[in-house]
Amino acid sequence: MSISYEFATERAQEAAQAAEAAELDNVRDRALRSEAAWRDMASRARKTEESRAKREAAAEAARQTAQAAAPAG
Repeated sequence: MSISYEFATERAQEAAQAAEAAELDNVRDRALRSEAAWRDMASRARKTEESRAKREAAAEAARQTAQAAAPAG
């Protein structure tokens, strides 16, 4: 299962809100660690999505080039 950028960002925002509302230091620290982890996952998901889009665009360009170079007939 892969996590989307949007999903991870939403979880990070929820963790940030929990940290803001926390009265106990250890609860706040846990929420801040959670926020950092979700933001890291969001960053990785964004990079993965961008990388996939680039690969798909390159593959499509290669298919179009191959079709254009193929003899008609």
